[in-house]
Amino acid sequence: MFDVLVYLYETYYRPDACPDSEALTKKLSAVGFEEEEISKALGWLTDLAEATSEFSDRYPQQTAFSFGIRIYAQQEMDVLGTETIGFLQFLESAKVIDSIQREIIIERALAASDDSQVSLDKIKVIVLMVLWSQGKEPDGLIFDELFSDDEDAEPRLLH
Repeated sequence: MFDVLVYLYETYYRPDACPDSEALTKKLSAVGFEEEEISKALGWLTDLAEATSEFSDRYPQQTAFSFGIRIYAQQEMDVLGTETIGFLQFLESAKVIDSIQREIIIERALAASDDSQVSLDKIKVIVLMVLWSQGKEPDGLIFDELFSDDEDAEPRLLH
C-alpha cells in the first residue's frame, strides 16, 4: 500500500490532479501495482479525506499550534513507538504540522497497522500524504528528512 501512496505523491503534485478512481486504478495496474495494494491505498486515501473533514469540522476554532502536551494511549504507543512519537513532536515543534494534523497522522497510522508497530519510514509517508492531501508542501529540509532512507544514511554526529 505504501508503495502506491509514494507513487501517487511523486506522480501527482496535488490530490485533485489525480484522475477519477476508475482511471487511476487502471493506471496503477498498468504501472504494475497489485489490485489488492491499489484497493488498500485508495481506501486509505478516502478514509484520510474523511478524517481530515471530520477533524476540521469537529475542531474549527482550534488554534493552529497548540501548546498543550499530547498524552498517548497504550495502543498508540504500541503502534507508533517512541522513535515515531519523538519524530511527530519534532515536526510539531518545527511547525511543519499542527495539532490537528498530528491527530490525523496518528489516526491514519493506527488504521494502517495490523496491531504491529508501524515503522518510522511508513510514518514519514503518512506525514507526506496528510500534507499532500491538504495541499501543503514541506520546505526543502523537512522534505529531505521525510524522504531520507535511514538505512542508507550515515550516522549523525553530535558536536
